[in-house]
Amino acid sequence: MDINRRNKDIVRRGRRLKNGRRGDGPVVYWVSRDQRVRDNWALLWAQQEAISRQKGLLVVFCLVPDYLGAKSSQYLFMLRGLARMQKKLHEMNIHFTLFEQSPDDILPGFLRQIDAHLLVSDFDPLRIKRQWTEQLIAQVVTPIYQVDTHNIIPAWMVSDKKEYAAYTIRPKIKRLLDDFLTDIPPLQHHPFSWAHTLALAGSSSLARVISTLNSSGCELRGAGEASAQFAADSFIKIGLENYSERRNNPCLNGQSGLSPYLHFGHLSAQRLAWVVSRDKLPIETKEPFLEELIVRRELSDNFCLYEPLYDTFAGFPAWARKSLDQHRCDERAYLYSFHDLEAGNTHEQLWNACQIDLVQSGKLHGYLRMYWAKKILEWTPNPETALEYAIRLNDRYSLDGRDPNGYAGVAWSIGGVHDRAWAERPVFGKIRYMNEAGCRRKFDVNSYMSSVFARERE
Repeated sequence: MDINRRNKDIVRRGRRLKNGRRGDGPVVYWVSRDQRVRDNWALLWAQQEAISRQKGLLVVFCLVPDYLGAKSSQYLFMLRGLARMQKKLHEMNIHFTLFEQSPDDILPGFLRQIDAHLLVSDFDPLRIKRQWTEQLIAQVVTPIYQVDTHNIIPAWMVSDKKEYAAYTIRPKIKRLLDDFLTDIPPLQHHPFSWAHTLALAGSSSLARVISTLNSSGCELRGAGEASAQFAADSFIKIGLENYSERRNNPCLNGQSGLSPYLHFGHLSAQRLAWVVSRDKLPIETKEPFLEELIVRRELSDNFCLYEPLYDTFAGFPAWARKSLDQHRCDERAYLYSFHDLEAGNTHEQLWNACQIDLVQSGKLHGYLRMYWAKKILEWTPNPETALEYAIRLNDRYSLDGRDPNGYAGVAWSIGGVHDRAWAERPVFGKIRYMNEAGCRRKFDVNSYMSSVFARERE
């Protein structure tokens, strides 16, 4: 890649959040959403700045206990990926430090302690991440830059407003995609060491933290970017050709299975899209997967970026709120508590199988996840309760929970976000309806349930 084009590609994906005084210490990259060394624009941005200023480069991660209800299995998957990231960074002469505190508590004092040159962060539209960033802007004296390395096109460049649906954001993405969907340059072995003589107050050992965790429930093995790349290569080789025909059938294992790796940033969506787009398969074969990977993911980030109430009833579109309000008093044939739902203890065995599958595997097929969320709306006293329960269950048990895709998906299922009004019916109003009969028309429901319940008995 031409050096000027390389530098341009890196720089344009970042934005300055705060001016400040540049210290004599290292450039610091606060990694959060994109936990990988390869294909990481934020890390490339930080390294380019460090090399130009002849500075060392330090990567920090802040481990927050009980983050949005995450369970130990999710922490283990993440931490094992971080351990592999730390090893690769060490090989590149880049230091890595873990803190067991929230970034707004630990980073201001730490950056002063090491006299940091500047701070670089990756981009995340979720409320808690934005609150942390705002606190850092208020407390830190060094410059702060943010780089969107999760999306192919930075979210703030795709649109400056909340998009109504995929059809409104798609043309905006298409206009920019050819320019942004490029190969990604490699990280260099860092030429400048950071001779840190100060004790890193509050830092923790990854190995020690991992040893204290006991996995409960599911545990997806093969964490980290090497495993993620292997899974992506396997999907492209074996699953991409039939993705369109098989993806909506849970019995066919037709989905990519890559969402946990994309969620934790072990896999670059841009690298995946770049490889898929250059594959020899016809474009019409690849297009359904690229639509999900690019347009739908960017739409979810857009929703959480520009809708501050993305996880509440108030974040639903006006037509959906009005319709749901008109049906608040409709009689529900069944009402279940959160604990009933969590235990998979309802009258409908397909729903129970979905919940058990989610708890066992940490994943739920995309088509089933829509059905699963919509039945929660039908079986709870109001849409606010339905939304709360669905988010809590998804965040607690799904490896790719606590993610814009999850919040947008639940809001689509329960509140019509990114959807349109449908025929009116009790409880749902004009929200799109799904039930077991519809699932039976799509796939072999009995076969799916049998496989889930057999695993549960093992």
